[in-house]
Amino acid sequence: MMMDEQQPDIEQKCVEKGMRMTDQRRVIARVLSDATDHPDVEEVYRRSIAVDDKISIATVYRTVRLFEESGILERHDFRDGRSRYEPVSDEHHDHLIDLETGQVVEFHNEEIERLQQEVARKLGYKLVDHRMELYAVPLSRKDNA
Repeated sequence: MMMDEQQPDIEQKCVEKGMRMTDQRRVIARVLSDATDHPDVEEVYRRSIAVDDKISIATVYRTVRLFEESGILERHDFRDGRSRYEPVSDEHHDHLIDLETGQVVEFHNEEIERLQQEVARKLGYKLVDHRMELYAVPLSRKDNA
């Protein structure tokens, strides 16, 4: 099942955690809240300066790191050499990465979740967390037929 969840309001989460919210942090928080993809810092910077051209790349790096350290953002390495970010969600989901386009598709599958629990149990463990990333190419490619 594809994910279509409401994006969390990062600015509100920052306020709830007692962070001081400067105008620049508010812009960066809004850019991240509005993202429908998993942007890297450079993309967050490009989107932020479209709103406020006084924001520096250093400010974006510091703010993203602060949001990550505060448990508001989650960092991913999708094997493209860039750290990419998404808001921490209460609902678990996994990722499928299209190796041709870099598109990241979020999904949730109960059968996969059940199998992971079963594997851990059979190996003598209780699963407490996991992250799944599937790397794929479209079936429509001629050499995949």
